[in-house]
Amino acid sequence: MNEEQNKDGQLNIELDETIAEGTYSNLAIINHSVSEFIVDFINVMPGTPKAKVKSRIILTPEHAKRLAKALADNVKRFENANGKINEPENPPIPMNFGPTGQA
Repeated sequence: MNEEQNKDGQLNIELDETIAEGTYSNLAIINHSVSEFIVDFINVMPGTPKAKVKSRIILTPEHAKRLAKALADNVKRFENANGKINEPENPPIPMNFGPTGQA
C-alpha cells in the first residue's frame, strides 16, 4: 500500500505553514497548448507600471477541466449562501497602471 494513502484508500495531503498562508492574486492569465494548461497568478498593484507572476500552475487538460468544474460548483454554492457575485460588464484589465499626464 502507498504510504500517502490510508487503509480507506484516501489520500493524505499535507499543507505546510508557508503554503497555507497563500498568495493574493487579482489577475490570472491562462494559456494552453495541446498537452497542458498554464495558469499564471499575478498581483497587480495600482500605481505600479508592471507586475510579476506570483505563482504558475501547469495542468493537464483533464485536470484543467476538473478544476473549472470544481470552481464553478464552488461559486454556485457561494452564491447560494451569500448572494450573487457582481461582475462588471466589461471588467477592466489593468495593463497600464501608473501616473497619467494632466494638461
